[in-house]
Amino acid sequence: MDHKAFEHLVRRLELDSHASPAAFRRKVFAISIAAYVLLFGALAGLVALFAVAVQWAVESHRTFTTIKVGLFGLFLLPLIFVVLRVMLMRLDPPTGRPLERAEAPKLFEILDKLHSKLKGPRIDQVLVTDDYNAAICQHARFGILGGYRNYLIVGLPYLLGATPKEMLATLAHEYGHLCGNHGKAAAWVYRQRRLFVNLYEHVEDTADGNVISAAIAGALSRFFPYYSAYTFVLARQEEYEADSTATEMAGRTANAHGLVRGHLLGNWVARTFWPKMYEHADRAEKPPFMPFASMRMAFKANYDEWACKPALDAAWAEPSGVDDTHPCLRERLDAIGAAPSLPEPVDVSAADVMLASGVGKKLEAELDKQWWQANARGWTERYRHVTRSQARIGELSAQPLAKLSVVELQELATLGMEFQGPAAAKPVVMEQLKRPGGPYPKAALLYGRVLLAEGNRNGVDHLRQAALDDPNLLNEAAQRGYQYLLEKEGEDSANLWWSSVVPEEEAA
Repeated sequence: MDHKAFEHLVRRLELDSHASPAAFRRKVFAISIAAYVLLFGALAGLVALFAVAVQWAVESHRTFTTIKVGLFGLFLLPLIFVVLRVMLMRLDPPTGRPLERAEAPKLFEILDKLHSKLKGPRIDQVLVTDDYNAAICQHARFGILGGYRNYLIVGLPYLLGATPKEMLATLAHEYGHLCGNHGKAAAWVYRQRRLFVNLYEHVEDTADGNVISAAIAGALSRFFPYYSAYTFVLARQEEYEADSTATEMAGRTANAHGLVRGHLLGNWVARTFWPKMYEHADRAEKPPFMPFASMRMAFKANYDEWACKPALDAAWAEPSGVDDTHPCLRERLDAIGAAPSLPEPVDVSAADVMLASGVGKKLEAELDKQWWQANARGWTERYRHVTRSQARIGELSAQPLAKLSVVELQELATLGMEFQGPAAAKPVVMEQLKRPGGPYPKAALLYGRVLLAEGNRNGVDHLRQAALDDPNLLNEAAQRGYQYLLEKEGEDSANLWWSSVVPEEEAA
């Protein structure tokens, strides 16, 4: 099932769920049970077949029959083993820095109150991560047989960016997923969806291991899109229920402000803060400041950049998609009866209140150390690459283009495109393309990129020519052309062009 068909199915099921929520929940519950029946039925059938074969061999008292049954058993046993392995598959638990009660007494106090008020299961462990996010994860230690441990995962950036009341709303929302306001069945389906998604991804990754795994992956690939669509719609309903729980626990205003802040600040962190952080590698061999230690100040200093009306209007215009069970911001605020408004700057953050004295700074230092250990090599390599490239651009640019060799023109055009933009690369590429001895597929690719940057559709023709002249450039050329046409002319035009460039065997 392709993405468009899956989206159509989800939209149709959403109409069904709105028309009769209770009936839809029963249907999803039945489908979830069917997933278990398929696995347990396959296992029971294989075991029964093996037992019948053994009994037949014993009763026959014939050596030849026993040999045949033995060979048949050699075929069945791997099947039984694979099905058992799928059922008992141990998924990796979430990762993060464990947070002890003494390090966050207020946070654990809130979790205790939520447990008492909502009558849900206890949180087994709290993990701190480097993400701007907060989530509940139920890790099944024994695969589909359960053995759940409940993890609360809280990103330090989220703690630094939210107010205490907004953080309370977030914790109540996440804890609400463990409770299920429509009963244990709905909460069970919500858990099983996450489990089966992980299970399906794992089986897909191991499909090339043997014929049996490939057969199971093939069967799951036909069933899973329908299971995923039904449970996706129910999971989205559960997001509304969790928002309702958050509003009940923290109040409508705090929840609404938290939802808006989470959307706007989360986008800014991903699209602006981290890219700007890594841009320093172009100018300095080491970071001028560490990211997590600077986040608190960065959120405040750049408040007007991320908490502004254009950003809020853009977020309000975003529709709900089918890649994330969370509804769009507009639908979430409408559901709790709140109007969109920009949140105030944070004077006292959730980290200040919910973490013990000094723990926030300690976590910042730990995450900064981990971040630098993971990025030091790449950062240094980038700095050296930029330094060498800028020097090389200076050397080549000091000479007239007519005096540069074809190889030097290619180098200058490539570096110019990377560091100075299409306008700087254009005359260099045009000079190379005029030279005898072509074709020059890399230059054609660069020229196509230049034209597309100018909004000239003829650029896709140069991309096609580059792909024809050098198959090694096919992937980049096809991707760039497809993305341009998708944005400018729509999916049909982009798909048509793709099929004209990418051979059928490559597309398959």
